[in-house]
Amino acid sequence: MLYAVVDIETTGGFASGNGITEISILVHDGSKVIDAFETLINPEQEIPFYIESLTGISNEMVQDAPLFADVAPQIYEMLHDKVFVAHNVNFDFSFVRHQLAQSGFVLAGKKLCTVRMSRKIIPGHPSYSLGKLCSSLGIPLNDRHRAGGDAAATALLLSLLLENDTEGLISLSLHKASKEQVLPPNLSRATIDALPQNPGVYYFKDNKGKIIYIGKAINIKKRVCSHFSGNSIKKQRQEFLKNIHEIDFTVCGTELMALILEAAEIQKYWPENNRALKRFEQKYALYAFEDQKGYMRLGIDKYKKNSNALFTFNSILAGQSMLRGMITEHTLCEKLCFIQKNRSSCTAVDTGNCHGACQGLEHPYSYNSRVKAAIAHLKSTLPSFALIDAGRNDDEQSCLWIEEGKFYGMGYISFPTDVADMETLKSCIEPYPSNDYILNMVLDYAEMNPSKKVMPLKEA
Repeated sequence: MLYAVVDIETTGGFASGNGITEISILVHDGSKVIDAFETLINPEQEIPFYIESLTGISNEMVQDAPLFADVAPQIYEMLHDKVFVAHNVNFDFSFVRHQLAQSGFVLAGKKLCTVRMSRKIIPGHPSYSLGKLCSSLGIPLNDRHRAGGDAAATALLLSLLLENDTEGLISLSLHKASKEQVLPPNLSRATIDALPQNPGVYYFKDNKGKIIYIGKAINIKKRVCSHFSGNSIKKQRQEFLKNIHEIDFTVCGTELMALILEAAEIQKYWPENNRALKRFEQKYALYAFEDQKGYMRLGIDKYKKNSNALFTFNSILAGQSMLRGMITEHTLCEKLCFIQKNRSSCTAVDTGNCHGACQGLEHPYSYNSRVKAAIAHLKSTLPSFALIDAGRNDDEQSCLWIEEGKFYGMGYISFPTDVADMETLKSCIEPYPSNDYILNMVLDYAEMNPSKKVMPLKEA
C-alpha cells in the first residue's frame, strides 16, 4: 500500500475562500519515502500579514510561482491512487480536493489522519499538535509551518505509527466500512461507539467543556454521525468540526420529548452554532394588574421572562384582537384595557358598552367582577391534559403536562401511577419554560394522537 503524505500552507482556514501557497507531497511505501514533490503556489490573492508571519511565505515569494492549475496534473497523478495522509487530514484534503476540482480533477480515495491514529496507537501525550507531538516523540521538525518541514515530520510520524500498530488499527480505519477518517480530529471513536440509538438530545462540547451545539434525534448515534459526512469546504463547517472534543447526550422516551428538551436547552445555553431556535423569543403577552384607583386593568405588553402572563402572542395585533373580543363579550372598558389612549374616557361610554369605569362612574368592585369573569372564561377555554407515551424503557411511560393552555413540563411515570391525579403528576414532572413553539408542538401531537391524551386533570 502506498501513502501520500501531504502538507499545505494556505492564505486562510477554509477552502472555499482561500488559496494554497505551498504544497509538499511525500510518497511513502510503508517504511520509507520513495518519491517527493514540493512547490510554492501563487494563490491569486493577497497573503494576510499574520499568515506571512506564521509561515514566512510572502506575496513576493509566490509572485512568480506556478498557479495551482499549472501543477494540478502532477499533483493528481501523485495522489489519486494512494492513501491521502495528513496531520488533521480533513483540512488538507478539503483544500487539495477543492483546488483539483477547479482544475477538472476529481480526487476521491482513502484518507488517514495522523492526529487520530496517534491518539489511538500512542495514547497518553498531553498534546497531539504536530509540533508538540514531534517534540515528545523525538521526531525532528525543521522549518515549522512550511509544507516541506511539516510533511517530512508527518512522514516520520507515519513510519512510527505503522511500526507500533500492533492491533492493525490503521488497516481497520482504512476499511471501506470504517468512518474513522470522517470524524473530527479531536473526537475519539470510543465516544461515537458509546452513543445510544435512542431518541434524545446530544451536546457537542469544545476542549474546555463548553457546549457549542445542541441537537435532537430519533436515533442519537445515527444523527451525530451524519454531522461528519460530506466534504464541505465552508469556513463555518471546518471550524465547527475542529472544535468538537466531547459529546454528551440525554436519552428521551419519544422524539417529541427530544424536540422539547432541545428547544429548552438551546434557550438555556445559547450555543454559538445553534441559530434557528436561538432567534425564537416570546414577543407579547396579556397582563392584569390593579391600578391606584382599585380598577383591574388588562393590557398587551412586551413579554417579560418570569412574569405572570395570562396569555402570550407572537404579534401585538393578535393580542389586541383577543383583548377586543374579551372587551366586547364582558363589557369592559377600552380605556382601562389600553385600547384607547387618546381620550379621557372611552367611546363605548356613549353607546352604553362601557359602564363608565374610566370616568369613575362605576364602582371598582362591579367592574373588577367582570374582569375576573373574563379572565376565568379565558382560562376555561385553555386546554388542560396529559400526554402519556413511550418511556425510555419498558418499565416506565413518558408524561407531558399541559395546564390551562401552557406547557407545564414533562417526566416519566410508572405504569400504576394515577395520571388523573395532578398532585401525583407534580412529583414526577420536571417544569419547563413554556412558549408558543413548544406549546404548538405538543398541541399538534395531541391532535394527531388523541388516544394518548388523558383529561381532565383533577386536584388531589
